[in-house]
Amino acid sequence: MNKQEGINIISEAMTVLPAQLFDTILKHIYLLIDYEPVIGIMGKTGAGKSSLCNALFVDEVSPVSHVAACTREPLQFRLQVGERFMTIVDLPGVGESSARDAEYASLYQQQLPQLDLVLWLIKADDRALAVDEHFYRQVIGEVYRHKVLFVISQSDKAEPTTGNGQLSTAQKQNISRKICLLHELFQPVHPVCAVSVRLQWGLRVMAERMIKCLPREATSPVVSQLQPSFRTTVVREQARSDFGETVGALLDSISAFPLIPTPVRAVIQAVRTTVVSVARAVWDFFF
Repeated sequence: MNKQEGINIISEAMTVLPAQLFDTILKHIYLLIDYEPVIGIMGKTGAGKSSLCNALFVDEVSPVSHVAACTREPLQFRLQVGERFMTIVDLPGVGESSARDAEYASLYQQQLPQLDLVLWLIKADDRALAVDEHFYRQVIGEVYRHKVLFVISQSDKAEPTTGNGQLSTAQKQNISRKICLLHELFQPVHPVCAVSVRLQWGLRVMAERMIKCLPREATSPVVSQLQPSFRTTVVREQARSDFGETVGALLDSISAFPLIPTPVRAVIQAVRTTVVSVARAVWDFFF
């Protein structure tokens, strides 16, 4: 990875732009490359939040003490891979204290605008979902539904448990029913995932789905945080495409600025396709 070399190649594609505009666009491209994603993770105590994060990402998330389940502040963990950072926000579980749910509702309203995605873990053997459903409708609401990815965790605990190191056909059928139930209850924007960290089952599919759910500016930085085995061709190509589209959207937004003269606007539009294509081509230089 050679960041400066990639920047130089993109710069060459924009040399026809006026100097001031060139500098502005380049500054914003640097911001895109250095974007630090923020992912929230929530679920009742014992849902396996830390173990899932440690399975997905290179840097380790320290296990959260069960004593801290009563905390009124979200715990934050900053993950680092090379010069890249990502923040995991461990959000308090809902339904564990009815007296605190109203307080948590306020906390979530503060946190949700800052999060790129929320991984909502529901244990495979958890049948008490009424509180989750209420919280989803009343607190997450229509505004932030697109930020939530439901994950059925600990799928190896689905009935009938076998303990033989792999999921049985009957367990997979029950997990499928659980997925259907969650779709019925929550009507989520994104398809529900199911994983078992203990059996290393469903994690690759979940990683691919997570990348598809993220806003475009966040996909590439998150990919760089994933364990190497989850940086699949599907994941990398999604991130590469998103990076190009984000650069294209940046050019469009600058072109639409009212003070941009019409001739300059025409030049921006003329180089757009080339710049987007080059941005995709040099993705590996950055991520």
